[in-house]
Amino acid sequence: MVYIAVAMFAIACGSESEFDAQGTFEATEVVISAEANGRIIYFDAEEGTSVVAGEELGAIDSVQLHLQRKQLEAQQSALLGSRPDVKKQVASLREQIAKQKSELRRVENMLRDGAATQKQYDDIEAQIKILEGQLEATLSTLDKNTATINSNSAALEAQIEALDDRIAKCRIVSPVSGTVVVKYAEAGELATVGKPLMKIADLDKIFLRAYFTSDQLAEVNIGDEVTVVADFGGDKRYDYTGRVAWISPESEFTPKTIQTKDSRANLVYAVKIAVENDGRLKIGLAGEVVL
Repeated sequence: MVYIAVAMFAIACGSESEFDAQGTFEATEVVISAEANGRIIYFDAEEGTSVVAGEELGAIDSVQLHLQRKQLEAQQSALLGSRPDVKKQVASLREQIAKQKSELRRVENMLRDGAATQKQYDDIEAQIKILEGQLEATLSTLDKNTATINSNSAALEAQIEALDDRIAKCRIVSPVSGTVVVKYAEAGELATVGKPLMKIADLDKIFLRAYFTSDQLAEVNIGDEVTVVADFGGDKRYDYTGRVAWISPESEFTPKTIQTKDSRANLVYAVKIAVENDGRLKIGLAGEVVL
């Protein structure tokens, strides 16, 4: 009986896996939220499907925004159409000034020959100054009107650009590449700004968040290569090569679901170990670390 008991104890001890730390696998997750208000027209993202950064997965109704944009474009077109044609509006004054200057040269020649009087010359010269003053005032008024119209047009252009931005935000686009792990909304539902639509995780770059005691931490450094054992339950255990990517600067109480090599340890340090995923590793899967 004693030999049987010893044998059973040996078997039990042999089946217990030796590990230095334990934890669960996690990945970088991004929650994609709505950036516009309105009804979701379509939403093709499905849980488990892979997406790439910039891929359009759905759209929110933007009809009213497009109509507002057309209205602003019409206002801008009408405004620019009212911009004065400076060249045409001052053409008459320039022509009069040119004629008066030509007349002034003629009278100047006649004055040298005694065929004209000084008064005639002075009158034409004064008329030229009056016309030039009128031209300067007209140009100033037209330039101010043009500047005002251009300023108002620029304000409308800014409103159009703001609408373009709002219209662009009606597109549901994935900002990152990864796998859709959760879908929170469906086509036909109303979306509001900030409402979560889906969660995407990068499952190619997966991490094991394991917990080490302070004694063990002395043997762990960023960049160290370790062995990670993924526990799928039963006898299904697979070894992976992992690399220490991050070590928490602060200690924390041992999570209830985590066992440590030293069961008496209350304070542990979280360590993230990067593992190349072969497709089997899933978020939340248990794992162990062997230094």
